[in-house]
Amino acid sequence: MLDVLLAPLPPGARAKAHDYLVLTRMDRPIGALLLLWPTWWALWLAADDFPPWGTLVIFTLGVFAMRAAGCAINDYADRKLDPQVARTAGRPIASGRVTPREALAVFGALLAFAFVLVLFTNALTIKLSFAGAALAALYPFTKRYTYMPQVVLGAAFGWSIPMAFAAVSNTVPPLGWLLFLGNVVWSVVYDTEYAMVDREDDIKAGAKSTAILFGDADLPILVILMATFALAMLFVGQRSHLGWPYWLALLASLGLFGHQLWRIRTRDREACLAAFRHNNWLGLVLWVGIVLALALR
Repeated sequence: MLDVLLAPLPPGARAKAHDYLVLTRMDRPIGALLLLWPTWWALWLAADDFPPWGTLVIFTLGVFAMRAAGCAINDYADRKLDPQVARTAGRPIASGRVTPREALAVFGALLAFAFVLVLFTNALTIKLSFAGAALAALYPFTKRYTYMPQVVLGAAFGWSIPMAFAAVSNTVPPLGWLLFLGNVVWSVVYDTEYAMVDREDDIKAGAKSTAILFGDADLPILVILMATFALAMLFVGQRSHLGWPYWLALLASLGLFGHQLWRIRTRDREACLAAFRHNNWLGLVLWVGIVLALALR
């Protein structure tokens, strides 16, 4: 897909552009989608129906920009760690195709683009955006100092939720913070599944993660976290007075969680990676449930 998009570029520039796109994971949109669905949950709930078109475009573009920026700063932070992990050794910085200085420049450019988008909202959203940028920059470095970098990732990925409420209604109600906390829990679930893929390599390299922290209790803890997320989303539906499509979607999400647990029961690396990717469907199902429930009022 990337080769098709880059075909019009001169051959000399094509290779470098490809490396930049890989650096920002444009070839792997799953991370952006995991950020997009909660943002759309928030926009629809804040608007109590279809959100304003301008706000929807701003936040959708912002999701992809901030996720790309996060990937660039993540690879910069992991430039000495990635070569030691089999799955990440081929990344652009780890393999020498992109320099650390270039990665910082890409990060800065994407951050600037996202900030320009926020300028078209309101003062409260602009203020909140500074905290979001700080979380995005902080997350990659936390895996050296804490076994719970996934919690910081959840806060960074979920910060678009209070921003979305602020952009639509110029306030962040309790519902917005409840949805934010629920998303933090969900992020810990899917990023723990992701960290389970590299657990052995991370231990050798000295990196930290919830997968290492949980150890052989990882599956029971994931069950607890999944149940906590479902409870938070139950309260979201209750406070928002959502109808049957949402409750059907929430029930379906429990089935999707069950499928993930079944896949990772042996802790096989490929199964854990597949379970991580499977969360895209969970986010989509809940968004469809919210949209339909609001539309059928």
